[in-house]
Amino acid sequence: MRFIRSTAVIAGIAALALGAGTAAGTTRGPTPGITIASAPAGPGNAQFVPGASNVVPPTAPPATDIGTAKLQTAAAPFYACPGFSGLERQNPLADLYADKFTWAPYAAYKVGNGGGNINWSLNPYKNASWYMWFHSLRWLGQGIIAAGKGDLTALTRVNTIAYDWYRDNPYSWKANVGAWESTMHRTNVLICLRQAVLSGLQVTTLPAKYTWIDTALLSHARFLTNYWSGAWNHGTDESIALFGVGVTLNRSDYKNLAVQRLAAGITTSIDAQGSTNEQSAGYAAFNYSLWGRAITVLQNGGVSPGTTISTRRDLLAKWLTLATNSLGKLPQIGDTELQATYPYAGTPMEYAGSLGKSGTAPPWRVGVYSAGYVFGRTGWGTDPARGFTGESAYSIRFGPARAYHGHSDHTSITYTARGRDIIINGGYAAYSAGVWRTWTVSPSAHSVLTTPGSTDVNPVTKLNAYSIKANAESYQFSDVPGAGISRVRRVLVLKDPDLIVTWDTASAKVAQAFQTLWHLPSDQRATVYSRTTATAIAPGDTTRTVIFQLPFRQALPAGATLVKQGQSSPIQGWTYPTSNVRKSAPTVMMARSGKSASILSFVVPVRATGGVTYKTYWSGTTYVVSLKVGGVAAAIGITAGGSLYRIG
Repeated sequence: MRFIRSTAVIAGIAALALGAGTAAGTTRGPTPGITIASAPAGPGNAQFVPGASNVVPPTAPPATDIGTAKLQTAAAPFYACPGFSGLERQNPLADLYADKFTWAPYAAYKVGNGGGNINWSLNPYKNASWYMWFHSLRWLGQGIIAAGKGDLTALTRVNTIAYDWYRDNPYSWKANVGAWESTMHRTNVLICLRQAVLSGLQVTTLPAKYTWIDTALLSHARFLTNYWSGAWNHGTDESIALFGVGVTLNRSDYKNLAVQRLAAGITTSIDAQGSTNEQSAGYAAFNYSLWGRAITVLQNGGVSPGTTISTRRDLLAKWLTLATNSLGKLPQIGDTELQATYPYAGTPMEYAGSLGKSGTAPPWRVGVYSAGYVFGRTGWGTDPARGFTGESAYSIRFGPARAYHGHSDHTSITYTARGRDIIINGGYAAYSAGVWRTWTVSPSAHSVLTTPGSTDVNPVTKLNAYSIKANAESYQFSDVPGAGISRVRRVLVLKDPDLIVTWDTASAKVAQAFQTLWHLPSDQRATVYSRTTATAIAPGDTTRTVIFQLPFRQALPAGATLVKQGQSSPIQGWTYPTSNVRKSAPTVMMARSGKSASILSFVVPVRATGGVTYKTYWSGTTYVVSLKVGGVAAAIGITAGGSLYRIG
């Protein structure tokens, strides 16, 4: 539609500003305010990559059951304000009256002239996320809530700022990536503002001076219609917002298109095993919440959500449950900040997220997903001798090439045991982090065999074989991480004693460095004990980690075991628990050089005073390592054919 700037609308706003009073808290009369639905907090950082298409086309057949059945309800269709993702807590009314905007971790910044005339081109911190949330208008949340309760001063200010955005950013704003990415959020804010006008003024239709809001909603619906982001969380959010405009303005065409897009998106966004396509544990959790909101929004809007969405969400709930480590947290796979699993009542996540305090222990212990995930654990803490946090849990990545929110993390391992992190990833740095973002996405930020002298080719990694037994799991992966390089990782995870064994082999056409990396938590201090061994412990902790390698099929050179920490050139020895927090953390490096590598390594968590001893021998053509970990015996074997397994 054509951008409309009506003189009647402008005059109406001026009249409102003159007639509403200027003292904070001026009200028309007590009202209950607007209804705000419980909605998932949005991802904290901008997701659009400048210059990229930012569109994820659906690849699976669409669901056919959304909106096809008649919904039996006597209630009139409605769309609840979804809230402001917590951004309102950072932006109190006093700051809105001063035209100040805050997006943590940055300080409040004056973005206008004090009268609601905003400079929308500002980006003082040169941060894409700050700019995107600025254009989302979600920072008006406290003002909108107050306006809905009859605070006319608040209504004047939020109406003035929102209209200022609409006036200064005429359709189409696609060339402005921050304004583009935030369209769905801003659409919801405009719907919330509309509801606040009706509630605060105690009217059932918009007075003439506020009809610009409907015109703005139409332009936003036009944008959402023309620029759908497709089958990922952004496209889902856009479809929900478009549906909200349809309900709000009684436009069946918008509702129908939104339903069509949700049907197209669900089967790609969450596959038939329950994995999301975004390659991130954090975004998997967000998608679980988001698709739950989609069900509620459809039902409230008078449309049957069918069963496909709920079925796929149930599968995703199982995925998230299996992904939960023995600390009740999700591993930092892909763009994932350190976060606990939410204990949704009535789902298996209730047990996992509550550390076994409520719900029922899940029946599954290991999950292998074709989208490229292995999750396993020694148990769910039902054995009183262990308890929930006394179990061990691990993740391993493989599968399709890196995409979306994924990292170059294939064959990477995370591991928790004895109530603490043992092996971690480098974490998640926001898009604006520059070289640090590049590092956190790279193989070097993960516990893998790297070839730092070669260019990462973003490989597809195959799971060639695996075996699951009561006291051990084994896996074998292979890929081509660089030109002329082949890599195989064999992983063996033991229970009683709890430990991980990996055997990394690689060959290259050109001589180069090979490095098996083990990223350790930031609270630990790591020390090289010998050419074979490093140990790590946090001051005063009851657990230490022993990491050692054996010279299997290759002698250990000098400097075979190293510790890197807080290094900036090249970057190594760090972790990002959140996208804006970087911590120095030790990385144990097992190094080789030449045209081939064979690195047999052990990661063993033990009590601080516990010991690890071993002896090696050949039994026919099988190489045997006999271990004692804290007095508990175990043996592993490597066959002539290259299989890694537990003996007995």
